[in-house]
Formats: sequence, structure tokens, C-alpha cells
Amino acid sequence: MKLVFAGTPEVAVPALDALIASDRHEVAAVVTRPDAPAGRGRRLVASPVAQRAEEAGIEVLKPLKPRDEDFLARLRDIAPDCCPVVAYGALLPKAALEVPAHGWVNLHFSLLPAWRGAAPVQHAVLAGDEVTGATTFLIEEGLDSGPVYGVVTEEVRPTDTSGDLLTRLAFAGAGLLVATMDGIEDGTLEAVPQPTEGVSHAPKISVEDARIDWAAPALRVDRVVRGCTPAPGAWTLFRGDRLKVMPLALLPDRTDLAPGELSVTKNAVYAGTGSHAVELQWVKPQGKKPMRAADWARGVRIGAGERLGA
Repeated sequence: MKLVFAGTPEVAVPALDALIASDRHEVAAVVTRPDAPAGRGRRLVASPVAQRAEEAGIEVLKPLKPRDEDFLARLRDIAPDCCPVVAYGALLPKAALEVPAHGWVNLHFSLLPAWRGAAPVQHAVLAGDEVTGATTFLIEEGLDSGPVYGVVTEEVRPTDTSGDLLTRLAFAGAGLLVATMDGIEDGTLEAVPQPTEGVSHAPKISVEDARIDWAAPALRVDRVVRGCTPAPGAWTLFRGDRLKVMPLALLPDRTDLAPGELSVTKNAVYAGTGSHAVELQWVKPQGKKPMRAADWARGVRIGAGERLGA
């Protein structure tokens, strides 16, 4: 089939690579978000998907909005059979949805109808899900509500960050997306409506959502830290400044510290929670690079009774 691939971030690149490598389909063009400021100089940088498409010699379309008439006209000229989508980042209007004969097929990183929305992997980690996955479905005007073509499952490991899990899903999902394109072309796949039970939503995680509540049980603190790593980054306050906290270790046998209370030894830093203590491993003080928690503690000279979150 002739395809127009829509995607923007690094997580979409494995699927694009898999489609390019397929001997059954032609990626005629790529649709991605416009170049965005990045780095200290805030210079405009093309998205990872745009960069990969340009390396492969594929036409790149960067509409400000997918309802722009120039974009729609070019899409009609290309006349794709299907438009696979992975984390494009913009809502598609009806005029665009109607162009390809087989519609727009989204690769979504959850087992729909669970975790519809922008941050399914983060919410799966935050909720303590033991299994998640990826789903291909036909895009409709509703939010991630279209009929499903296929799924692949993935175990959520106890130490997974959302970044770890998303990386694995990106590669597993790439294979699923290619198989979905094959099945649509063969006529062997039929989209099945999603069940009405089990619907949950996964809105974008805000910076405030990533703030650690040290009065919560240690298991909840651990999930917030892992779920918000690498973005937006779990954080707390220390002496009035923000301190980002990287994945930590649970210490179920230590219950002598109050929520947020710090205890420092030569090589370790412990913090209390609403249940038992955790060990901080890496932190990022405001305006500085990440560092080992023990090095940070030596530098700031933590006093007796000092707490995080105050």
C-alpha cells in the first residue's frame, strides 16, 4: 500500500523504520509537527521523525495545523491508501480522515479501552499495572475510541520507568503496526469495536502531578518517581528549591523516619514516607546536573531533622 506516516517524537521512529523496511508498503510521505525550539540557544530543530524521513529521502509535510488547506491538497495529491500514526501530536480533522481509502490507523501505547489519552504509559506505571501493551485502531473523531485491529502485550517490570516501558513498546508496537498494514492490504483484518467496559483516561502529566507527596505510602512515592521519569521528572522541595528525584530503592524494614525526613550516612541518603523509608539514588538540584544522592547530601550538609517537601 501507499502510506503517509504521521508521527513526531523519537518513540515514533521505530515504527517509521519498520514501515520503510517493509517490502510490501511504500512510505510516500511523512507528516510531522513543525520544527520547534530546542537547546540552550532555542534554535529551531526538526522532529526526530522529520530527521529520519529526510535521511531516507522521504517527503516531509509540516503543517501548522492538519486542517490547513495546502496540507489537505497535498495529501489528496499523494492519495495514500492508508495513513499509519504514532504520537503525531495534533487532532486530525474530518477532511483529513476522509482522504485515505483505509483511513488513519493509530498505534496507541495501551491496551484499549484502558488509558485513552496523551500519557498512557505514564498512567500505567502510576497505577501499578502489571501488564500493558499497544493497540492499533482506526481513528475516529472521538479520543482513542475507534475500532481495534490488533494488540500486543508487555509486562510492566517492578523497576520500569515510563521511559523504559515506552522504549520496549515502541519496538513491539512497530511490528504490530506493520502486521496491521499487511492485514488491511490482504483484507484479513477487520476492526472490532472497543468494549464499553474498562474505559480509563490518561491525560497529560503536569509538573504539579509529578510533585512527590512524602506522606503517601512508599509504594506510591516509587510509582510517581518511576512514572514521571524521564518526563516531566518527579520533584520535591528542599530548603525552598526544587530537587528532582530519580528512581529510588524501597526499604520495607526501615520505619523510623517521618514523611520526608532525611537520614544520611557516608554512602547513602534515606527519606521517610507515609509507610517505610526509601533510599535516594540520583537527584538533580535546581540549575545543576544530575548527581548521586550521597554527593548531593555531602555538598548541602544536611542537618538533623531536615526534610524533603517542606
